[in-house]
Amino acid sequence: MAPHTKILAAYAKSGRASCKKCSNAIEASSLRLALVTKDPRGYDITKWHHFECFTVSPDLLPSAELISGFSSLKDSDKERLKKLISEALEDKEEVSDKDESEKNKKEKRKIADIQETDVEENTEPEEDKIKKAKVQETDGKEDTDAEEDRIKRKKSSVSVKELELEMAFSITDVKSHYKGAKLLPKWKAFQTAIYLERDEGTIDSEKIAAFDFDGCLAKTFVKRIGAEAWSLMYPSIPEKLQSLYNDGYKLVIFTNESNIDRWKNKRQTAVDSKIGRLEGFIKLVKVPIQVFIACGSSANTADPFRKPKIGMWSLLKQHFNSGLPIDMDKSFYVGDAAGRKNDHSSADIEFAKAIGLKFYVPEEFFPV
Repeated sequence: MAPHTKILAAYAKSGRASCKKCSNAIEASSLRLALVTKDPRGYDITKWHHFECFTVSPDLLPSAELISGFSSLKDSDKERLKKLISEALEDKEEVSDKDESEKNKKEKRKIADIQETDVEENTEPEEDKIKKAKVQETDGKEDTDAEEDRIKRKKSSVSVKELELEMAFSITDVKSHYKGAKLLPKWKAFQTAIYLERDEGTIDSEKIAAFDFDGCLAKTFVKRIGAEAWSLMYPSIPEKLQSLYNDGYKLVIFTNESNIDRWKNKRQTAVDSKIGRLEGFIKLVKVPIQVFIACGSSANTADPFRKPKIGMWSLLKQHFNSGLPIDMDKSFYVGDAAGRKNDHSSADIEFAKAIGLKFYVPEEFFPV
């Protein structure tokens, strides 16, 4: 078994967790298996699967008795696990007999392909390539448009990649306070962002349901401060969020809060007020939510986290979702700053556009 990796067996406590392979709910009391890996920040990342969906890697093959939680299982489930491990070991032995010959064949094919590609690329003079490109250009506008779209997509992907590289996350840069203001347990600061660490029940998923906070999930007031100075924006919010969670979505809040940076003499008050409201909201809706707060001021245009910059999204994607590829067709973002006549800004809709997420305003997303 690889270092810091283990397999866990247990009975599902509720029907809220979803299988990391098929995304369907794992029924309460059913046997589930998990691959547990150690995150660089020190805590365990647990990915639960249905028994039938769990694939035992040849590199992660303990005896069944070494699986965490094995001794607590029913005898019938112990036998199921022993059979699973036995079959995996048999498969491994069969594969190992063929590995060497297959490896040699692949290497030969790879060398042949490389040689063939080199010949093809070098047989056509550069001048002929240019002439051919010009002829193709005159054949029709569709080919030109397709090529332009391809170039645009390539440039777009490079720019996003460059930004995400700037979001390199290091545990040595994580603090339990923000510029002198203490943070509550489970809350951490990274550069000009504050985030909520994984809470019990938090799931990682290919489907992301992301939301703004103020004016979207919670009704707040500029002149009122304090952890209790908020109210639910729409009565349907708890039920809607619970439904998304049960459908296998990871719930995330991306919120700007420049007061934390601007209130230098009252920074602790600003921090306690914002985090207190968020914790109160999460307690009310009764679902685990990952939270990111951008603390920088709008005056600092270089801040990578403040929306519409996508730094908070980059942190989530690269470091807080177990590396799962995000399904952009199923994921979305909801926010009230949509650039409409009475909106205070267009930060939310621009944030969604920059990422490529579907965007909704809260009044159309939450049933009234």
